[in-house]
Amino acid sequence: MHNGVMDIRHTQKLKERRRFRRKLRIRKKITGTAERPRLSVYRSLKHIYAQLIDDERGHTLVSASTLDGQIRPLVAGVRPKKAQAEIVGRILAERALAIGIRKVAFDRNGYKYHGRVKALAEAARQAGLEF
Repeated sequence: MHNGVMDIRHTQKLKERRRFRRKLRIRKKITGTAERPRLSVYRSLKHIYAQLIDDERGHTLVSASTLDGQIRPLVAGVRPKKAQAEIVGRILAERALAIGIRKVAFDRNGYKYHGRVKALAEAARQAGLEF
């Protein structure tokens, strides 16, 4: 267990498990409804994804990500990734407002409210979402 590769894999698995436990604790308290859907954020190393979910019906109402066809040209070449997250947050809020959703419950999905997650949330707030 003292070679570098094993230690890195072990650390990654540990971080994954911790985030998953935090995620479960958060999800016990937060549920999305049709009137107030859950704004769920997922971030990978390259991309960020956000969606508004009605948990009662199990439907995604609105989604946006850096892989989205309309958003991809806007984020192409944009650095840092926090700026990409702001674009995704703004567009998600615009799409939500277009279908009449104003209030949401924010689900940070076990991530710290920091960096890209915070940038997405604040951009969505500035664009008109309330949470």
